[in-house]
Amino acid sequence: MLCLLGVGFVRGLENSCTSGRGRVACPEGIAMDLGLVGLPQSGKSALLSLLTGGPPTGRTAVARVPDPRLEVLAGIFHPRKVTPAAIALTELPGLQPGRLDKGERNAFFEAVRKTDALLHVVRAFEAPSAPHPRGSVDPLRDARDVEEELLLADLERAETLCERLAKSRARSREEDLQLLALRRCAAGLGEVRPVRLLELTPDERALLGGFGLLTARGALLALNLGEEDLRSGRRFPDLEAWAAENGMTVVTFSAQVEAEIAGLPPQERAEFLAAYGLTQPGTDRLAQAAYAALGLISFLTAGEDEVRAWPIPRGTVARRAAGKIHTDIEKGFIRAEVAAFTALQQVGSWKGLREAGLLRLEGKEYAVRDGDIIEFRFNV
Repeated sequence: MLCLLGVGFVRGLENSCTSGRGRVACPEGIAMDLGLVGLPQSGKSALLSLLTGGPPTGRTAVARVPDPRLEVLAGIFHPRKVTPAAIALTELPGLQPGRLDKGERNAFFEAVRKTDALLHVVRAFEAPSAPHPRGSVDPLRDARDVEEELLLADLERAETLCERLAKSRARSREEDLQLLALRRCAAGLGEVRPVRLLELTPDERALLGGFGLLTARGALLALNLGEEDLRSGRRFPDLEAWAAENGMTVVTFSAQVEAEIAGLPPQERAEFLAAYGLTQPGTDRLAQAAYAALGLISFLTAGEDEVRAWPIPRGTVARRAAGKIHTDIEKGFIRAEVAAFTALQQVGSWKGLREAGLLRLEGKEYAVRDGDIIEFRFNV
């Protein structure tokens, strides 16, 4: 039985595939949760609204990840619908370093631990009507302050966990390995190095996964500019250098300008962006960078019913990727018929790929690549 499936995993949507025994319902859900963190008045709420296309009903909402490849596939297959990948976004309470009591700090850090990666929103604009809580605008200072809070929280947690495990007289082999990994983390954190930059093996990171270390998460820095700075293409070399040293990518946007773009008719947006020297809205670039910060890639499926992008962690093997669509497909996996997106774009049809010998048959341990278009064969 043959099933042509796409990529996606979006709450509230249902995907299905056709087999010899009828339609198989596919699971629902969001790939991962990205936490928006930053000082008050940095623009977190505005960015959440812009990324999700409207005022969120709470602190968590869903953002779709723009993917130009889907438009190309839609032009080839003319599907009934196109479904991009999506991620959940959670706005975390505004952090004020040095001004929170112990209970507030603990509540904030527990909220952070429920996310999979962090988006640091940093203010770089002046606004007399909304004064900066620190009295002046200094993006590098603010970014450092937030990161230092996370580093200190991780150091305290790592040291506490080390003490607890060291006192245990009946440690398992796994706990011995966890203690060694935590000690390495504590040493690195003591040198003001986030856990994401430490030279830990994949096994060590897996052992640490349940401890909720904040700086182990992927991180992205969103610099919220004023209109003139966006237009002039102003750079912040000190901030960019600091971010690179700490394993963060910097993406600039302007909540003020993005709001104006969102209110324009689609046909006028390109001209408006060009006036600022941009080819796509900052929210698109942020969503794409956030997707990468979460360690996600997309494999694609295409057909008359739907063109879809499915988010999976980088390194996912074909059998597990099939399971993102339905567990029955994973259990009954036979093989995956795979084509590169660029090949399909050039040839223009699945039949043409087959005739040109551009389809590959891959087994269950094949590591899926970003942009793979996959047709799964399986038994149920």
